[in-house]
Amino acid sequence: MAIELATGWDPNDAEVIVGTSSGSFVASLVRNEALTLDSMVRPSDNRDDVTERIRSHVFIKAPSLNVGRWVRHGIVPGVRRPGLTLFLGSPARYHARGIADWVTTHIGSDAALSWPNRPTAIVAHDLRSNSRTVFGTDSAPEVGIAEAVAASSAIPLIFHPYSLDHDLYVDGGVSSGTHADLVLGSPEPLDLVLVIAPLAAEVSRMRARFHEKLFDRVGTRSLSEEIDLIKSAWPDCDIVSLSPSPSVQNASRPNPMDASRSVPTFMRTLVSMKRTLGRPEVWEPLEHHLIADQRSKRMATR
Repeated sequence: MAIELATGWDPNDAEVIVGTSSGSFVASLVRNEALTLDSMVRPSDNRDDVTERIRSHVFIKAPSLNVGRWVRHGIVPGVRRPGLTLFLGSPARYHARGIADWVTTHIGSDAALSWPNRPTAIVAHDLRSNSRTVFGTDSAPEVGIAEAVAASSAIPLIFHPYSLDHDLYVDGGVSSGTHADLVLGSPEPLDLVLVIAPLAAEVSRMRARFHEKLFDRVGTRSLSEEIDLIKSAWPDCDIVSLSPSPSVQNASRPNPMDASRSVPTFMRTLVSMKRTLGRPEVWEPLEHHLIADQRSKRMATR
């Protein structure tokens, strides 16, 4: 939203959109022209209203636990290779179907059951193959975008693995919060890649908790590797990566999944983005590719 306000560029004009976890929710709204402040916050809302709406959609209680699944897909592999793998398939209190329903309320049932016409990739992690699945590509099962978003957002320990066509999926962020390298599937090189990376902060958190250090380390390493791949394939491509400032990180603590932190975090993000977009290394490529493109379109229509 901040980028659109600053440049006038419509994110749905992007040649390719890749969404992972909460980014998949954003992707589904962008591709259906539904990401607006009015769609998220109603005119009569106060902070508690917004918090309760998010909580009621996201946190749907799951009916049962499955410890055996956790042993097979998480504990046994996690002993061999400690890390986020340990949590795969873990029992959880909630089910991500509420997220699929939330997408549907924003974009409508027809759009939720189909796929956008423009290139859109939603990433989840397949428990059985222990690899990423990129919905919206030929190699993935055909599902509606709402179901893909739910699968991509099924965070281990919080949500049960999401079942689709007899396969089980968890949050795509277990291997990368961005999966930016997927843009290389574009048939033509892109001139600008814009990465929103909430789990790849440039500044180390003060008094960071264990899980915060783990997420930041995994997210930063994955994004760095992905950027190297893009630069290697497309040396002339500009890459702009936007990550949360310390003030945004602090607004979302101690638990970024706490719905009561959503409004403060959103407000801090808008304030922080104003400063971030003003940095020359960020603004100059945005101005060159996005604002100049808007000007040329206006000239072409005259």
